[in-house]
Amino acid sequence: MITTPVGPELLRGALDTTPGPAGLVPHRLPPAARARNTDPQLAGAESQPSGVRVVFRTTATVVELETVRTRIGLVGAPLRPDGAYDLLVDGRPAGSAATTGGRLHMIDPATGAREITDGPAGSVRFPLPGRDALVEIWLPHNELTEVVALRTDAPLAPVPAGEQRVWLHHGSSISQGSNAAGASTTWAAVAARAAGVELLNLGFSGSCLLDPFVARAIRDTPADLISLKLGINVVNADLMRVRAFGPAVHGFLDTIRDGHPDTPLLVVSPVLCPIHEDTPGPLAPDVSDGTLRFRATGDPAEVAAGRLTLRVVREQLAAILAARVAEDPHLSHLDGRELYGEADAAELPLPDDLHPDAATHERMGERFAARVFGAGGAFADR
Repeated sequence: MITTPVGPELLRGALDTTPGPAGLVPHRLPPAARARNTDPQLAGAESQPSGVRVVFRTTATVVELETVRTRIGLVGAPLRPDGAYDLLVDGRPAGSAATTGGRLHMIDPATGAREITDGPAGSVRFPLPGRDALVEIWLPHNELTEVVALRTDAPLAPVPAGEQRVWLHHGSSISQGSNAAGASTTWAAVAARAAGVELLNLGFSGSCLLDPFVARAIRDTPADLISLKLGINVVNADLMRVRAFGPAVHGFLDTIRDGHPDTPLLVVSPVLCPIHEDTPGPLAPDVSDGTLRFRATGDPAEVAAGRLTLRVVREQLAAILAARVAEDPHLSHLDGRELYGEADAAELPLPDDLHPDAATHERMGERFAARVFGAGGAFADR
């Protein structure tokens, strides 16, 4: 087996890398943005490599990737399933596997206390066709991953950036991929593959909060297409009121436009989430009988005083975008309920009352590709 050092030239979907205790850690926010962040939730989310993949060409018959993972769990709730490493060969799914060992980071939701237990590195191993092929190994979307070693039984070569358009997407845990079956089947990854675009996923669990440093990161990152799925985290964090929300959205969009004045820019409002449609945050975890669910704890009577719900957020976003589109012909708006709405909730209810299941991720990705990248869509290839 030939060991090839993994550096930025073999990684797609990361904006930076740093050395970790055991290997290379991909980051989805650049150093300047991480320097402005003080929130552990966002620090953890941007270090989970949703959309990040190891990409190369080779004639090998086998590939092995050694990593150290960090799993995050809540005290009193079952651990999430092992993160999946998805293999694509020449753009087609060719296998999925999970690793073992690694670190376990447990959080007590009642006290905020954290405990980390160390474990050994683990590996995933896949057969390859033994001919010249484009190989992609998508890293788990919900586990911090240190890449330790890449081994093949034939030499490999980096793949220069291709002719595909780069689609930068920013959103919440749903965009990061919570409850998706694997790294390449988050709704954003499904949409990107269907549309034939290069995905840069800036979906951050619990952390799509209109942070100015995130807007600056998007402003400074080359992209041919940009989408923002805004609202759910602002509501479930109970972060702001109507008075602050509008100016924050305008400021976020203004900053992006400073670097991307003519780039197609799509703002997507929240998908349906019944617990927050008319009830404000904050959101609270609810663990009973070993099952983790979520509930909204705000008072609907306070909406009149400016508390945010998903219904209010959609109304606000629609008004903001209607006002801006007259002066910004490259700006578009999509109601998130076109991706997951009431009929979908009746058929495929949110299993934890907050995040879609694996089948819903597939459906949302297919719908996004059809509505946004298809004929007449905001990202149609003209």
